[in-house]
Amino acid sequence: MTTSFVIQLLEKAIASRLSLMDSQHESAFRLFNGFTEGYPDLTLDIYGRTLVIHNYADDPAQNQSLIQEVTVYLQNALNWLHAGILKVRNGKTQAEKKGTLIFGDEPDRKIKEHGVWYAVDLTIHRDSSLYLDTRILRKWIMDHLKDKSVLNTFAYTGSFGVAALKGGASRVVQVDLNRGFLNIAKESYTLNGIPIQKGDFISRDFFEQVGNMKRENKRFDCVIIDPPFYSTTSKGKVDQVHDSARLINKVHPLINDGGILIAINNALYVSGQTYIQTLEELCKDGYLKIKELIPVPEDFTGYNKVGSPITDPSPFNHSTKIAVLDVRKK
Repeated sequence: MTTSFVIQLLEKAIASRLSLMDSQHESAFRLFNGFTEGYPDLTLDIYGRTLVIHNYADDPAQNQSLIQEVTVYLQNALNWLHAGILKVRNGKTQAEKKGTLIFGDEPDRKIKEHGVWYAVDLTIHRDSSLYLDTRILRKWIMDHLKDKSVLNTFAYTGSFGVAALKGGASRVVQVDLNRGFLNIAKESYTLNGIPIQKGDFISRDFFEQVGNMKRENKRFDCVIIDPPFYSTTSKGKVDQVHDSARLINKVHPLINDGGILIAINNALYVSGQTYIQTLEELCKDGYLKIKELIPVPEDFTGYNKVGSPITDPSPFNHSTKIAVLDVRKK
């Protein structure tokens, strides 16, 4: 595939996303989704004035010259970019996978979304510390959790909790095994003038912490569960393909009567129908009810789509499948 063909795809992608480019260039969005927009080996994200390039090629070296030319094109087309990071999904080292600076001096450390600042560390992880596929969910959380107590499990860098507090939530408890991720959440609190309560940041295994909270009869108005695709610790296993219902059942007892459960499944090979059937099965006893499905932003799913997804996400619009459920108690 020639560079000129990819440049044509990028011209279309940029034209489709002009409305996302705020005048101060503080926002974050997916500039090009190669999986759906015609070149699966390349995905491009914008965080503020920083370009993040994801090289998904099986043999990254084969994509190298194209990426160099694409980078030059984007620096000219988007002349406000001041830094660029390259992440190589199949890189030989962790540094390549986490990302290396390929132009500029200093990547952005924060972005603004719906009037809220989120701290970012674009090379802390193979991902970029703020998931762009859940932007609409963060706005939903801001709009619907005023005066609610919230437990954010698998919190990562805590963006859902930050959104909840900016929307007027009474309390948010952030739980993640990785203390470094939670430290980024604290940076977001500081950026937004939110007081940091040390006891609301819990660096502990999900299964251990949920067990502790059950024994202590802790309850919340909303629980958010956004687990990784797969992980295992000495305390338990997360398997989004085969076992998402078990995780939901784990947190269900922690939710007040009349409360809300936000459940996310990001497994690519789990179809939308399969996940809906899982949720409907959980709803059969009447204590859960599907309230709403939250879509993934169109910049992330991709405009100008080419081909079909690996699995059909419908009734969701992406393999990141987000459901809001109402909770009732006996």
